[in-house]
Amino acid sequence: MANKEDIQMLREMVRDFTDSEIRPLAASIDVNEEIPQELINKIADVGLLGTAFPEKYGGGGFGEYGFCVAQEEVVKACGSTATFIGAHQSIGTNAIYIGGSEELKQKYMFDLTSGKKIAAFALTEPDAGSDAFNLQTTAKFDGTKWILNGQKLWITNASVADVFSVFARTDKGITGFVVEKDSPGIIIGANEKKLGIKGSATNTLTFENVEVPAENIIGTDGRGFAIAMKTLDAGRIGIGAASVGASKEMLRLSVEFANQRKQFNQPISKFQAIQFMISDMTTKIYAMESMLYRAAEKYDDKFEVMQEAAMVKLFCSEAVSEVADMALQIHGGMGFSKELSIERFYRDARILRIFEGTSEIQKLVISRKSIKNNGQWKI
Repeated sequence: MANKEDIQMLREMVRDFTDSEIRPLAASIDVNEEIPQELINKIADVGLLGTAFPEKYGGGGFGEYGFCVAQEEVVKACGSTATFIGAHQSIGTNAIYIGGSEELKQKYMFDLTSGKKIAAFALTEPDAGSDAFNLQTTAKFDGTKWILNGQKLWITNASVADVFSVFARTDKGITGFVVEKDSPGIIIGANEKKLGIKGSATNTLTFENVEVPAENIIGTDGRGFAIAMKTLDAGRIGIGAASVGASKEMLRLSVEFANQRKQFNQPISKFQAIQFMISDMTTKIYAMESMLYRAAEKYDDKFEVMQEAAMVKLFCSEAVSEVADMALQIHGGMGFSKELSIERFYRDARILRIFEGTSEIQKLVISRKSIKNNGQWKI
């Protein structure tokens, strides 16, 4: 993990960039359901597509901790943009970094960390969502190359990605592959129409006899499920960062509104009902932030964090929805209007309890670990 001074410099840089480049476009990204390519280019130029990765692969060297700090600042302006960055870096590229051979990393990491190429993570299928092991997409080795057939569902960044980290079933089990967008036989579906994070592209991916070079395997044949789950540990911590950032912004907006809005000849911030909601929001954010950065630091120290990541994902994604509800309540009718950004934050927050493992799946992960450890806590 980078030192505190470097992390603070990163936060200030991302905050300034977000305020000048992302925040002015956030509402139009939501309405137009697309992140402008010009903005993506700028995001790449300032290093936000490789924040976490070592400098030896072209990254910023800030680790998971630094990635979370950056995500926290970006999501304060735009959940769609933060989702795009997270899907590219935290899971799409990270699967290659976690499980790929040195040759595979040399082949792809530099283009991905620089933003020359965009990544997506393809695990979920029509019959394999929460039951991620039940993959039906197949990969057959013909002696020189792999042949992929099947379909992936709800793939973030699919329509804008250049490479996909794809998980499929082989004779030996689940295996990961790097598949390039231009490979014949790949069919990318239309962008899904969604409740929130509308600017983030979500698509189906269909593979019809797609040929993948033998060297594009991620790790070894049959060991892909472990790589996918380890990748999701980082992804779930990243969801915690998105939850913290969105919650902080909604608290800021709520306090600002409560100090300005007057009823009965005084600001509504003077009323105990409003004060109690602000108190609850503030306390939840403190707890979320504490959990998040403790887990991120442990991740960077190379500890196994499956349970911690699940707890961060569960607690933070549930808490941000509660914060969003209180924020909208404080804003009253104006909060329900598209005129203010609270309405967008409220919609964007809902997906955080679903993707990269639902709240219910996180509870299973947490409980199984606790039962396995006989209820003993590991520091």
